[in-house]
Amino acid sequence: MIKTFYARDMSTAAVGSEVTMSGWLVNRRRHGKLLFLEIGDSTGEMQAVFEKGQVPDEFFASARSVPLESVIEVKGRVRPGKAEPELAAESMTVINPAVLQINPRPRAQFDVFASNLTAQMQDNRHLYLRNPQIRAILQFRSELMHIVRDWFYENEFLEFDAPILTSVPLYDGKTAMPIKVHGEDLYLSQCAGFYLEAAAQAFDRVFNMGPSFRGEESRSKRHLMEYWHIKAEMSFGDREDIMNIVEDLLSYVTTQCQSRAVRFMEILGKDLCVDALRTPYPRVTYEDAVTQLRGKSLGAAFGEALSTAEEETLSKEFHGQPFWIMGIPRSVEPFPYVIDADDPRVTKVADLIASNGCGELLGVAEKIHDPAMLNERLAEKGKLDDPRYQFVKDVHNAGCAPHIAFGMGLERLIRWLTNTPHVRDAIPFPRAVGRKIYP
Repeated sequence: MIKTFYARDMSTAAVGSEVTMSGWLVNRRRHGKLLFLEIGDSTGEMQAVFEKGQVPDEFFASARSVPLESVIEVKGRVRPGKAEPELAAESMTVINPAVLQINPRPRAQFDVFASNLTAQMQDNRHLYLRNPQIRAILQFRSELMHIVRDWFYENEFLEFDAPILTSVPLYDGKTAMPIKVHGEDLYLSQCAGFYLEAAAQAFDRVFNMGPSFRGEESRSKRHLMEYWHIKAEMSFGDREDIMNIVEDLLSYVTTQCQSRAVRFMEILGKDLCVDALRTPYPRVTYEDAVTQLRGKSLGAAFGEALSTAEEETLSKEFHGQPFWIMGIPRSVEPFPYVIDADDPRVTKVADLIASNGCGELLGVAEKIHDPAMLNERLAEKGKLDDPRYQFVKDVHNAGCAPHIAFGMGLERLIRWLTNTPHVRDAIPFPRAVGRKIYP
């Protein structure tokens, strides 16, 4: 029979009504002739009370001995409780006893983000999905994806499904994850960008939300080997346009989360980060950023990617507000991005650095549409004569409109908004460098 009564329904159930509650046994207390069973499901917890002498002995004995985390069904009538309505139990069925017990128990009250529990949480992720905090952050993730899609649809973007198997790496081939399929050397997608820029020539505005894979040896709090990418491309527009679009998206997302995700934040015991609401975000050029860092006796050098520590140092100058670093050097960025005509050392790219020490959140770019510039950049990266990139050249040689794009890691956005310690906590089954792929 389909479950129709949930823990959340107890607060509005009529006193005296007959109820059947199915769920997991979260906790049990005994006080004299009374047994109190906490029963949980995806919506919360409710209390069932077994009174010795008022229920058959077999049900009382079963309620007293059934292991915690077992799946049970309790029938009874709703009555007022000290704080919330409770179920005066009349009978109980053990649907499936929990013969496997782990410590701490999945639904127990403890800090799932504590550093001393990291290995335990990751090794047993398949069981700790039941934990209220982990459940809340993954429910937040689901709601956030809904909100992001709402924004795209309201702004006339088409959702475009890009392939996961690809013949070409976008970034350095050393960070691509190779896979052999029927004797063909392929890669797991690092980014949907090549496919979205082709789609933008047909649909003007496209977006994709799907997995990306990077094999880089980074153990920072914002890196995973497998993560979900929010990507979008638009025909026509410039870097200023895509920066404004991203600011609008992040402001919209934060505003929606303030009302649609409040219950998840309450369970997490955290405040939603609302720093995205303070638009427009400050801007600094990469060159000026390097100059500032040198002034603080940090070893930043023009032409090199900024480190996490350097981003955090810059972030302190903007007093808790996200900020843009504009004009990333061509030596750092992949080939598809436009060279700045005013300074050929850099590209028409900008990275958004989040507040609260979360580091780089996303990147935006003007993408190359001119075939000559594309060939220049391909040659610069040693890819000009690589036949695997022929389809990319075809798109540019067949009448390619100027186009703009952004890419953002979903887990980074969740981490920032929820003030969560690590991106591994923002995905159901994290795949991180240095850990065995299990479960």
